[in-house]
Amino acid sequence: MPTISDLVSRHTALDAADVDWIYSLVSDWQLLADLSFADLILWVAHRGGTGWVAVAQMRPTTGPTVYHDDVVGVIVAKGERPLIDIAWDEQRICREGDPDWSSGVPVREETIPVRRGYAGPLIGVIQRSTNLSSARTPSRLELTYLQSASDLAQMVAEGGFPFAGEQPTLVRSPRVGDGLLRLDKGGRVTYASPNALSAYRRLGLYADLVGADLGRTTAALCFSDEPINEDLMLVASGRAPREIEVENGGTVVQLRAIPLIVGGGRIGALALIRDVTELRRRERELLTKDATIREIHHRVKNNLQTVAALLRLQARRLNNPEGQEALNEAVRRVGSIAIVHEILAQMPEEMVEFDDIADRVIAMTAEVSLAHVMPKRIGGFGVLPAAVATPIAMVLTELLQNAVEHGFSHRSGNVEVIVKREVDRLEVVVADDGQGLPPDFDLESTGSLGLQIVRTLVEAELSGRLSIGRRDEGGTEVSLSIPMPSGGTPSGTAGSYGSAGSSGARARGGAAEKATPF
Repeated sequence: MPTISDLVSRHTALDAADVDWIYSLVSDWQLLADLSFADLILWVAHRGGTGWVAVAQMRPTTGPTVYHDDVVGVIVAKGERPLIDIAWDEQRICREGDPDWSSGVPVREETIPVRRGYAGPLIGVIQRSTNLSSARTPSRLELTYLQSASDLAQMVAEGGFPFAGEQPTLVRSPRVGDGLLRLDKGGRVTYASPNALSAYRRLGLYADLVGADLGRTTAALCFSDEPINEDLMLVASGRAPREIEVENGGTVVQLRAIPLIVGGGRIGALALIRDVTELRRRERELLTKDATIREIHHRVKNNLQTVAALLRLQARRLNNPEGQEALNEAVRRVGSIAIVHEILAQMPEEMVEFDDIADRVIAMTAEVSLAHVMPKRIGGFGVLPAAVATPIAMVLTELLQNAVEHGFSHRSGNVEVIVKREVDRLEVVVADDGQGLPPDFDLESTGSLGLQIVRTLVEAELSGRLSIGRRDEGGTEVSLSIPMPSGGTPSGTAGSYGSAGSSGARARGGAAEKATPF
């Protein structure tokens, strides 16, 4: 489906400011659809003024929909939708007298001109279509919804909604069904929905909410022994279009204020209420869990460093050169794992920026090289899951170590780690210009412990492919191909490693309040 930007640039003459206003509107117009019990379609003028193109659509969660199919991208000529033409030409809200039965169900149509700011131009028309098939005598809640929808529609027509300079509404913001309060211009509650009243009861309010000053009542619930928070009172009284959270006795309630400004004056406000106690509790648990995991990674890193230090001490006491080299190789392998855990100890999630790890492994290889070799990285690994990062770090350590030790002996040369990250695959090549592979080299029968480790990690743990071969220009090239599925765990990994010469990778609010349009 094309985006709003695609449709606007392709079919209309609107500028960037108009597009920004449209995005702000559609990010928050679920509120208008739910209060209206109606479908909303945003039409903008086709380039040249020959018709209208639908750039956005919203269905209500409080009533039945009229449009079961998407209409975004539909183009209609002028005259096909007379109410749209009237709303645009006369710059006013236009309502049809009788329901339209052409679709088999009664539909009440209304059009609302969309103005960008109070003094700005008209940029489109909202078609509001209400399915009247389940009409009945409206309740007090439904009448409040409809009156609030009427006020919001007037604000859209005057350019007062969405609020200029405000951030787009987040998905976690309270919805109409979570709980609704209607305030007068003095900040007193004129209507409280059952869910909103229940949320305040859980906060500790025992008095009647209707008729109460919401700002002072809310502040009193939170700050009984402290000075009144003026910012909280400003939002809770409906004077500022912002969100706050109110906490008391372990209950956390999210409150979003929507001032109603019609005809140049504030006539009252809406307050959307949502109990987010369970959501915040789970978020705190996740934070605690994350902190615990980071501490575990930190301790694992410390323990691995201790093991490496013990192996290093043991190597110094040996007189056998082969034994010393074996222990030094073990130290490097343990060190590469420790680097991953050190990075994980600093990250809030089990994902790591692997480029930093790769650079540290490369630097560690250069430090212990007897030859004058400085490996370098070309391309980036990006962010990898911890389950992938640890084996890749070990593989990279082994391949680089093979390259500088067996490919060059005591002479200088070049080693490159070439990385290509694709959507579903990681390709890595470790290439050197050293001595190259022995004539009788066979990966299947090699006795090199390092290459056996590499093969096991790549093929068995990462489900990837490993190949080692001679370069035409001299030297060795190791290629890895490791699949990287979107879920973040390796079902295969693509990496190409050029190995040097060798011998051998919260939310639970209140239940939605049901209402039926009339």
